[in-house]
Order: sequence, then structure tokens, then C-alpha cells
Amino acid sequence: MHDHDHMGLALAQAEEAFARGDWPVGAVVVNRGVVLALGQNRQNTMGDVTVHAETDALRRAQGAHGLAAIAGSTLYCTMEPCPMCAWALRIAGVRRLVLGLRHATLGRVDMGGYSIEAFCTMVGFDALELTTGVRLDECLEIRRRWGQDQVRTAPTRGGDASLR
Repeated sequence: MHDHDHMGLALAQAEEAFARGDWPVGAVVVNRGVVLALGQNRQNTMGDVTVHAETDALRRAQGAHGLAAIAGSTLYCTMEPCPMCAWALRIAGVRRLVLGLRHATLGRVDMGGYSIEAFCTMVGFDALELTTGVRLDECLEIRRRWGQDQVRTAPTRGGDASLR
């Protein structure tokens, strides 16, 4: 399997989360070509704001294979990890992150100037290799279909963008 295929697994997880009423984000942990775990956002249905797709996948991988199996792994995610999830990736020893969609591409206004690169610079997470834009259109489509992100819309007549 390649990046495109692994991101397809993450997209399937995002679709399941969407159908259940959770944020449509999916993640997959892979090490040496072996899928260790799948994860999806469950924060609405579980009533736990920490159950993001990335942390769900990491918990499942650790439970099934142990923490050592995650070290050096790749995490595929349909959406750029938030700071909480990025810190979890660092602690778990994830070495490569493959993203579909970025917060800035979506136009989110609730993340400020955040990016995974800014986070890595701030905390000295120099070992993370980053690949972006894998199956971007599909990742963007599910978030737009969900429609609950706080994003900037097109500029109004006055030139200012409005929030949706």
C-alpha cells in the first residue's frame, strides 16, 4: 500500500465518524508497511473532548501492539492534527505525518496562526517528516459536507470576510 491507499483507510474512518455525528476525521497508524490501528473522532458520541482521530488511533495501536511498536511509525490523518494531538504524536515517537487537509486550507479561524510546522518548531519536534495534500479534495469535501467548522467565507461587499 502507498500513501494514497492508507489515506483511503483514514477517509473511511472519517466517513464513519461523520455518519455517527462526530467530527469527520480519520487516522491510521502504519509501521513498516503494517497497519497497526485505525482511529476516528469520537468526541461527540463518547462525550470526551480528547478522543480525536489521532489519539484514538494511537490508543488502539498501543493497546494492540505496545508503545514500542508506534516508535518510528507513520500517521495518516484526514485533517491537520491540533496541538494536543501533535504532542501525542511526539511522545509516541511518530516519525512521519501524512496529511490530507490543513486548517488554513479549510479557512478555519479558530486555530489562529497554528500549523503543524509552527508547533514542531515551538517544541523542538525536529524529527517529524511531513507530507501534505494527500487526497486533499476528498478530505476537504467531507469537512465541507459536515459544515460545522468556523471558517471564513468569501469577502463581502465591504471587503471583509464573514464567519460561517
